[in-house]
Amino acid sequence: MKQRNYTPIIVILTIAINTLVAILYFMPKNNDFSHLDLTFLPFFNAVMNSFTFIFLIAALVSIVKFKNVKMHRGYIFAAFSTTALFLVSYVIYHGMAPSTSYGGEGILRPIYYFILITHILLSAIIVPFALVTTARGLNMKVEKHKKIARWTMPMWLYVSATGVIVYIMISPYY
Repeated sequence: MKQRNYTPIIVILTIAINTLVAILYFMPKNNDFSHLDLTFLPFFNAVMNSFTFIFLIAALVSIVKFKNVKMHRGYIFAAFSTTALFLVSYVIYHGMAPSTSYGGEGILRPIYYFILITHILLSAIIVPFALVTTARGLNMKVEKHKKIARWTMPMWLYVSATGVIVYIMISPYY
C-alpha cells in the first residue's frame, strides 16, 4: 500500500483551526448582525457534539469488539463530519453573536468553568491528535495508530461530551 504524507495538511489544519478559534475569542464583537437570531446554533453545536460522541463510541466498539476496520473507519469519518459541521456552526455563531456569560452560582460556577477550560484546552490539543491518528490509520500503520489512538479517543470523547455539558449548563443564559 502506498504511504501518503499527511504531515503538511495536518500542520496547516491544526494552525488554521486553532488560530481561527483564537481570533474569534479575542476579536471585538461587531453588532452588524444583532438583527439575526442565531440562538439555535449553540443547540445545533451540542447536537453535533452528541453525534460525534456516539460515532466515536461506535468506532471504538466496532474495532475493539468486532475487529471491523471498515466499520471503524466509517464511524471515524462520520465523527469527523459532525465535528466539521460543528466547527462551521461554531465559527458562524462566535463570529456574529455576542458572548454569553454563565449566570450560575454556588458550586455549579467553578464546576462549569473547570469543564469549560478543560474543554477548550483539549479542543485545541485534539485537532493534531485526531488528524495524526487518522493519517496513521489511513496509511495502515496499525501499531502507531493504536499507540496514539489510546490518547486520542479518550480526549476526543471528553471534548465532545463536555461540549454538550457546557451547552446544557449555559443554555438558560442565552
